[in-house]
Amino acid sequence: MKLIKELIHPELSSREGRTLRRHAARGIVLRDDKILLLFTERYNDFSLPGGGIDQGEDIQVALKRELEEETGARDIQVHAHYGFIEEYRPYWKPDYDLMHMTSHFFVCDIASELAEVRMESHEIANGMKPVWISVNEAMNHNRQVMSRQEKTMGQSIQRETFMLEKISSELVAQPA
Repeated sequence: MKLIKELIHPELSSREGRTLRRHAARGIVLRDDKILLLFTERYNDFSLPGGGIDQGEDIQVALKRELEEETGARDIQVHAHYGFIEEYRPYWKPDYDLMHMTSHFFVCDIASELAEVRMESHEIANGMKPVWISVNEAMNHNRQVMSRQEKTMGQSIQRETFMLEKISSELVAQPA
């Protein structure tokens, strides 16, 4: 397993304090010149599908569960662990000062058709939906949101944009 990057949120003053520890699995699903992402209306951003790994849950089982729930993906084949990001950011619940999230990224293939999504209530409320989009289009959109410092900008946009840049340079076939 390869550490891709350590990200420290710009609003985080210290990595000391009461820390909520989370682990997540996220899928990189490429098809031709498109990538399967989630667009979240509330934050106006694109992100890789995936989410939290439950206590005692196998990481690939969690990845497949999250891809199925959020995108309707079926017949998921996990090909390779691409690497992981260690992320530190502020946390808004009173029991903690910060969150330390480890996100594992996996290159996957899925069936050609997506089924119905089974999102959680907060994902529905945030206006989250799966989309096939070019990596560069999604990356440029997120960069613009960050450069405008939109008030609704989510805390994960830094990680997601970094990963889109890495995927663009390392996994997407560039035109000759």
